[in-house]
Amino acid sequence: MDSSRTSSYSWVFAIVLVLSLVIVGVGVYLAAKGASWSMLAAGSVCVVGTLLAWALAETLRWTRAAAAEQLREALRPFDERMEQYSVMLNLISEQQLLSDRGKSIAYRNKDREALKYAIQEEISHGDYEAAWRLADEMENSFGNRKEAEMFRQLIEEKRSDNLRRQISEGVAQVDKLIRAERWSAAHREAQMLLRRFPDHEQVRKLPDEIEARRTQFKKQLIDSFNDAVARKDVDGAIELLKRLDLYVTAEEASALQENAQMIIRTKLERLRTQFAEAVHQANWAEAVRIGDQMIRDFPNTQMARQVRENIEELRQRAAEPAPASG
Repeated sequence: MDSSRTSSYSWVFAIVLVLSLVIVGVGVYLAAKGASWSMLAAGSVCVVGTLLAWALAETLRWTRAAAAEQLREALRPFDERMEQYSVMLNLISEQQLLSDRGKSIAYRNKDREALKYAIQEEISHGDYEAAWRLADEMENSFGNRKEAEMFRQLIEEKRSDNLRRQISEGVAQVDKLIRAERWSAAHREAQMLLRRFPDHEQVRKLPDEIEARRTQFKKQLIDSFNDAVARKDVDGAIELLKRLDLYVTAEEASALQENAQMIIRTKLERLRTQFAEAVHQANWAEAVRIGDQMIRDFPNTQMARQVRENIEELRQRAAEPAPASG
């Protein structure tokens, strides 16, 4: 742009100079004819003015060019610094994009690790449904189907192990109640297990198993009672009768009635004899012990009623100090 302006200025001054020289020429001609000197003077003034103006314009042009060059030199470090800043900003922008991508990857890894930890926590707490939903989320959100399937397999294994453990503990509790002859409690425990695990075969069989073992245990008691009667083990037969009272039906009790009455009569006869002997020997403490046994074990017998009428007197005598030996 500066060169074009300089060229236009130069042509202007050249044209003006030519015109001034033409005026000078005309003035010289007129002066030679003796007509007038004014045209020559005007042409001379124009030539001098044009040359002065041209020189001044050139001076100004070179001064302005020098000033512009100085300005460019002064601004060159600034331009270089701005260019450096631009490069740095581009690098920072690129690094920021990389950083954002790295953060996204890092956060994604952290989210996946947090999800894996949450699945393990739900498994440890026994909430297998929640753990299964989180495994589905791992596959859907992160696309990690293989790892999600691994967690599902682990969940099923833990669920099965926990199921077996709970059922095993429940069955063990039922067995403990059976061995303690707490049949009603065993049935209640079995019903609780049935409500929790209605589809498990072992649990479904528990009520029938309890009843079968109760029947078997009752048969063992009856066999043991009959064996005690055959061996004339009166005390053993009496204890077995007490236990059988919780098991036998009216029909079964009728079948055992003859042996039971015989054992009871034998036991009562022995107690009567032992009581009479203790009273005869003035062994009041032994008499009280035997009397209490009669009242406790055979409260409705005539002998127990008689002993009950005299037991307090026997207690008093048993409490008296023994006479000093001579």
